[in-house]
Amino acid sequence: MATRREVLLDAAITVLGTRGIHGLTHRSVDAAAGLPSGSTANLFGTRDALLDAVVERFAARERAVADEVRARLCPTTPAELAQAMTTLAHEATGPNRVLTLARYAILVEAGIHPALRAQLLRTGARVNDWFAQWLRIAGSHDPDRHLPILANHWTGVVLHELAVPDPAFDPSGQITALVTALIDPRPAEVPT
Repeated sequence: MATRREVLLDAAITVLGTRGIHGLTHRSVDAAAGLPSGSTANLFGTRDALLDAVVERFAARERAVADEVRARLCPTTPAELAQAMTTLAHEATGPNRVLTLARYAILVEAGIHPALRAQLLRTGARVNDWFAQWLRIAGSHDPDRHLPILANHWTGVVLHELAVPDPAFDPSGQITALVTALIDPRPAEVPT
C-alpha cells in the first residue's frame, strides 16, 4: 500500500504529465491526490522541496518500468535491440505517456535549475548502465559512443510522438536503420 508521501508524489507526477511544470502547485497536487488542502505543503514546504522529491519518486517509477522491461526483453542482436527500443517507444507514448510527459517537463526545468540537472544525471545513471549492457550483448564494440547516439535519437522520436501524436506511430524503420548502421555484430578486428 502506498504511503501518503507516495500518493502525493504520484499525484504530482500526474500533474506534471497532464498540466506541465507551471501546473505543479501544492494545491494542484492536493486536488489530484484527493487529499485535503495543505497536505502537500505539510510534507513539502516549498515548491523546490516538492520538485526534488518528485524527481526521486519519478526516477524510482521509471526504474521500475525499466526493470520490468529488462525482465521481459534481452536483445542479443542489433535487430532485437531495435525491436526492444521500438517496444519501449510504444510504451513511453502509450501506457506510460503521463510518466514520460512528466520526464520531459522535468528535463526542461533542469535546463534552468542546476540542482535538478545534477539529480537527473545521478538518477539516470542506472538506466544508462543497463542500456550500455544491452548494447554490449547486442554486439556493440563501442557502447560509450553508441549509447548517446541511440538514446538521443530515441528521446527525440518519443518527444515528437508526444507533441504530435500519430495514430500510425511506428518508429521501427528508423530505429532499426540507426541501430544496424552503428552496431556491427562481427567481432572487432584487433590491429596488428
